[in-house]
Amino acid sequence: MSTSDRPLRVLLVSHYYPPHLGGVENVVRQEAVRLAASGVDVTVLTSAERSAVRHEEGVRVVRVAAWNGAERAGVPFPVLSPAAVPAALRWARWADVVHVHDCLYLTSWVAGLAAALTRTPHLLTQHVGLVAHPSAVVRGVQRVVYAVAGRGLLRRARSVFTLNATVAAFVRRYGARPDRARHLPNGVDAELFRPAGTAAERATARRRFGLPEDRPLVLFAGRLVPKKGFDLLLAAHRPADGFDLVFAGDGDTAGLPGQPGVHHVGALSPEELAELYRACDVFALPSTAEGFPLTVQEAMASGLPVVTTDDPGYAPYRLDRSMVRLVPRNADDLRAALVELTGDPVRRAGMADYSRRYATAEFAWEEHVRSLVLHYRDASGAVPR
Repeated sequence: MSTSDRPLRVLLVSHYYPPHLGGVENVVRQEAVRLAASGVDVTVLTSAERSAVRHEEGVRVVRVAAWNGAERAGVPFPVLSPAAVPAALRWARWADVVHVHDCLYLTSWVAGLAAALTRTPHLLTQHVGLVAHPSAVVRGVQRVVYAVAGRGLLRRARSVFTLNATVAAFVRRYGARPDRARHLPNGVDAELFRPAGTAAERATARRRFGLPEDRPLVLFAGRLVPKKGFDLLLAAHRPADGFDLVFAGDGDTAGLPGQPGVHHVGALSPEELAELYRACDVFALPSTAEGFPLTVQEAMASGLPVVTTDDPGYAPYRLDRSMVRLVPRNADDLRAALVELTGDPVRRAGMADYSRRYATAEFAWEEHVRSLVLHYRDASGAVPR
């Protein structure tokens, strides 16, 4: 059967995939499921405790056994078993295109090598730049990896997708060809992530998570690591200011238990997190070097006012700065913004309406998938249908 007589075959590559919880894996799952629904034959290559091949939601998921002990130390870096090499070669040979997510991981290196050996064109989505990890060793290793393995993947990629201006500059610095760099925002599921329909629905969600019903709630969602700014948010909080903090995510929880006005609900599935967004009043993420992370998109789709770091990576999105609070990354400015918003329900309502309208207009998964398919067909030489 010729390539014009069968569905387009795409190998998506990600270091993690659900049920592992995290932003990149959620994006890859959405891409995979929605591509499959559009008629693309999709295989995902990822890591797991044990090797397995299963069909999940119309997608073939190839899991390669890996050691994941480093994640417990805050370094999400699965170390693949030797079985990764033949698996990558087999599925790269099967595919018309290989789409790698992030060039930092072993899954990406193995898939990139397999794509080169089988002469299968590959594309790459780079989610982040250099992570400001507290360990100098980890920061140094990142630079070496990006300068060696990362540079090769970026240089050979037919297209390099980035989510914000900061990462776009990063990929060009590490070898991506300027004429192949593409700005492609992630999509967001605006049906799952939606505002609470009624006050009763919000109250029910608060009761489910054991949250107070009589105080404004400021939500943080993400890994509890310095890069995300959870410690900065804690430093900006005073119970007398009249609002509580809610943290969703795992990581460094040592400073959370017992603090007045602070609630930790742990790591949540997307469905649980969507309900938690509906329980809260403001979303705050004082992270660094992220631009437009997925949780900000989800919060906006859920109709929450957003307070986040004034990062140059937001520039391509042309946000109305009166409707999204982009603040300097320090506790005083963060606290002032949160005190203002939690004390002004009218302003919150206006920002919430803007968030929802912006998210549904700018973060449509249908447009994201349509763009991917066009780039896949261009890279593979397939004729658009």
